[in-house]
Amino acid sequence: MEKSKAKELAEYITEQLAGLEDIRKTPMMGGYIFYYRERIFGGIYGTGFMVKITEASRKYMPDSIACPPYDGAKEMLPVTIIDDRELLKKMVSEMFSELPERKPKTRKAEKK
Repeated sequence: MEKSKAKELAEYITEQLAGLEDIRKTPMMGGYIFYYRERIFGGIYGTGFMVKITEASRKYMPDSIACPPYDGAKEMLPVTIIDDRELLKKMVSEMFSELPERKPKTRKAEKK
């Protein structure tokens, strides 16, 4: 996906999720990673906006077919409800308890 298109999509998703506290995104290799309350729930990849597979994401998008966002990655679900703001917010909110906690950053051992 073209960098400007990815940025445009990232802004649109951020607008769609307005009202959910603690949503943030970080640019990553031409796409974006999305966090909700510091847990990664999805991102923008070459194929578009995708989220992790959870019971909630399957419930809200039963028609979405899982596929890897890039070679060697775990499968994710392409978001099919991107234009339905309320449904998208409900899904992300319900996904939270099913998402793994963010791993604390480990400091590299200092060389002696």
